[in-house]
Amino acid sequence: MAVLRSRLRRAFGVALFAGGLVLAGGGPALAAGEALPPPDTKFSFDGLFGTFDRASAQRGFQVYKEVCSNCHSMRLLSYRNLRELGLSDAEVRAIAATVEVSDGPNDDGQMFERPGRPSDRFRSPFTNEKAARAANQGALPPDLSVITKAREGGADYIHALLTGYSDPPEGFQMMDGLNYNKYFAGRQIAMAAPLAGEGQVEFKDGTTATVEQMSRDVTTFLAWAAEPELESRKQMGVRIILFLTVLGGLTYAVKRKIWSDVH
Repeated sequence: MAVLRSRLRRAFGVALFAGGLVLAGGGPALAAGEALPPPDTKFSFDGLFGTFDRASAQRGFQVYKEVCSNCHSMRLLSYRNLRELGLSDAEVRAIAATVEVSDGPNDDGQMFERPGRPSDRFRSPFTNEKAARAANQGALPPDLSVITKAREGGADYIHALLTGYSDPPEGFQMMDGLNYNKYFAGRQIAMAAPLAGEGQVEFKDGTTATVEQMSRDVTTFLAWAAEPELESRKQMGVRIILFLTVLGGLTYAVKRKIWSDVH
């Protein structure tokens, strides 16, 4: 029994010492290749009453169209969905018409190409997965339709990933063909920095297209694409909370009235 108590005291002392090191250091150190947690980026759609910044989402679509769509598909989105971002029918038709869509068969049994329509899904940059891998050194660019829901950290992670490219620190061993990104698992990612610098995109509203601005805007667009019902869902939640609050107050008042004569 004495030996057991002695071992327990030693174990308890080691635990206290380890805990002291953690507190003194502000937390455990990250491993050499471990990704940093994404910072908390404040978006307009955060919180109970948050809504999508339509102007930002429209700029984000422009970034996707001119940059991201060269590698990434959004197969769950149709061009007509862009009306929900405030684009007019004419603008949506013009955007859809800029792509060629495979259709058919025609009366001769042949497939043919035609201009896109608002009802068409976003055109994928590759015809199949093997073609996508062949064009990207074996890596498969993920579909971006619901990417903010598919990745832990959501919009914060996507924004951090787009802004997290840099030169590797001294002594960090990089694999051939990969790029350093402090927010990606292992800190090595096959995708090169898609947003290279200011002026890569010329926004129609005159906003300066810095890397930070483009990253924020395209993240807003991707968040909207993944949850277009977010605003209506929040509004419904607020209505339900108000209804339950009023119902609770009425129930309590009725209870007090019924039992007022009971002592």
